Order: sequence, then C-alpha cells, then structure tokens
Amino acid sequence: MAKTSDYRLGEFIFPRGWFMVAHSKAVNTDKPHQLRFFGQDFALYRGKTSGKVVLLDAYCPHMKTSLAAPNTTSYVVIDGGGTNVEGDSIRCPYHGWRFGSDGKCNDIPYHEGPIPANAAVKSWTLEEKYGAIWVWYDPEGGAPDHELPKVSEWDDPHFINGEWDALGELNQHPQEVVDNIADYGHLAPIHGSTVKKYENEFKGIHAIQRQACGHRRFESADGNENLMETDTSYHGPGILLAKVSGMFNSLMMIMHTPVDDGKIKVWHNLLVRISHEGKPTPSDLSEAQKFQKDSLDSFSQDFEIWTQKGPCLNPLFIPSDGAFLKARIWYKQFYNPKAKTADILEQCEGRYVPKGMVGYTKEDVLAA
Repeated sequence: MAKTSDYRLGEFIFPRGWFMVAHSKAVNTDKPHQLRFFGQDFALYRGKTSGKVVLLDAYCPHMKTSLAAPNTTSYVVIDGGGTNVEGDSIRCPYHGWRFGSDGKCNDIPYHEGPIPANAAVKSWTLEEKYGAIWVWYDPEGGAPDHELPKVSEWDDPHFINGEWDALGELNQHPQEVVDNIADYGHLAPIHGSTVKKYENEFKGIHAIQRQACGHRRFESADGNENLMETDTSYHGPGILLAKVSGMFNSLMMIMHTPVDDGKIKVWHNLLVRISHEGKPTPSDLSEAQKFQKDSLDSFSQDFEIWTQKGPCLNPLFIPSDGAFLKARIWYKQFYNPKAKTADILEQCEGRYVPKGMVGYTKEDVLAA
C-alpha cells in the first residue's frame, strides 16, 4: 500500500479540503458514531436539542476513553436510554465528563470548582448538505478557503435525488482515483465508450474533464450508441460532480475521503432529471433508480480496476494518454502550505487535449 510520501505530493500526509464523512440518514440522536478518517478517530453525533450534527475528536482528554465506541454496560449509557448523548453534548461513559458541541468540557459530575481549560477535545467544522455530512480538513488548521460546491439540482423539483451508495474502503492512495480525471485512454477498454470529444482544464481548486462519447451500456434497441456528454469537475481533492446530458440528463456525485495514509472510503449518488413538468411519478422514480444502478455499475468498473492495480509511482505515460502529469501537479496544491498554491498552479493551469484527438486544431492541443 503506497503512501503520500511515495507519490512525492508535498509536505502533508492528507490533503486540504471538504470531505464527505457520512450519510445524513445514518446519523440520528439515538447514539454516537465512531469514525476514522485522516488517520485519526472521531465521535460523530446529532444533538438532541438543536438537531445539528457534531464531530469531535474521539477520545476524552481525561483518560483517553472513546466518546463514541459502542457501549451497553456503562450507567451513563443505561441511564441515558441507551445513549450518552445529552442535549447537544456527549458524556464520556467512563467517568462521566461531558463535552459540548464546541468540544469544551461543561460538566464533571464528581468535581467542584472550575473545569480545567484544557479539558476539551477539538470540534470540527461541518456542513450538512445534499443528504450527507461534510468536514473541512486542513493540516495547517485554517478555516475553509472555499465553500462546498453549489448543487442546485438537489432542490430542483425536476430532479429526483438518489440515495448515497457506499462502496466501502479502497486500499489505494487517492492519487490513483484522481488520475481518472485525465484518463482518456481507459474509456474504450473499461467503459465501452467511443470518444468523440475529450479535453481537460485545470483552474484553481477545479480539475475539469469534458467529453462526448457513445457508451455500449446505453445502446439503443437498433444497436446504435446514444451519444452522452459529460462535464466533470473536481471541487477540491475529494468531491467530484459530473453533469450528464444526452440520452438522459443527470448529475453524478462521487466522493472519496482518506481513511488512513493509502486508504480511502468512497460514495456514489445520481440525481436524475424528469422529462416533464409536475411532480415525479412512480414511473419516474423507477426509471431514476434504474439509471442510478447503471451509473453505479459503470463506476464500479473503475472501482474494480483500482482494487487490482499496484501503485502508479513511476508511470510510463505517452503523449496520447493526455494530461496525467498536469493533473498530478494540480493535485499537489492540497498537500502543501497554502503559500505554495500559486506556484503550483502556475505549472498546470490551462486547457489540454490528448494528442491525436480529432476535431481540435493544433492550437487546442497544449503540451500535456
């Protein structure tokens, strides 16, 4: 299992950005959840008073007991009706220290006098949107430098929101997944695509792929391929959105979040536009579920390959492969101090077309 240092990405082990950590529906007020991301453990819970989701470092500073690991025998949990969540706070099952949503200890049941200032755990910056919970991670400890992407389709009555598919953990460094944004050459062998147009663009926190292709999975009854166009973009290092038009109009959402150095967790979703005015019908819902399954099956073709490959540390790229190296430079910005971002982007920003792609002029084909 290759690690960040093997890819020579930069100073930090984990990248800076917004990352998905859970489905909203999975987090209720019944119990906390112990999660692991970025090489550390967290306690995730939904406050009973406000209904807001809270993410804290997992271990009580008193004696390092987990605030979120399953517990059925502590009277903190028994007296709490099966949970140690109290209001918007969470109580340690070992000695009863209670921590608020800000991470500060606000009660020690056997202690009189002021609570020590260092009786606290880190509280993380969260957003709950699009049926998911997102955390801002920055190895420099800074506040978010950009917002979550705006997904207007989520609240559009003409779109049917899918359910999040959890693909589980993948024992690959996220670099192997991000490479896909520039992987023109895999589209025919893996997905059965006949590519008519393909280009990449790198700009700021966005890595963009635009393509038009036929797809064997969506052949029409007469055997002809239905041309689909996709406008795909990374919004930071772990959020991928792909607008699909052609045979059907949809928005594909693919998320990956580092678990440990060299391991990620992956999710998929699909929002499908209905073809008429008014509320979605049962037929629309059924069709949307079918399209989501087809989309997941297509993405699973990539996922299967990732489970089988070794780390691509010294790639043998050829000019027709496209802008792999530019994509890898773009990705480095998230593993280095913000002060280095401009210098990194200066090396990769621009629009790139794979050598040999028809329909483009020589001026379009920049050196990838």
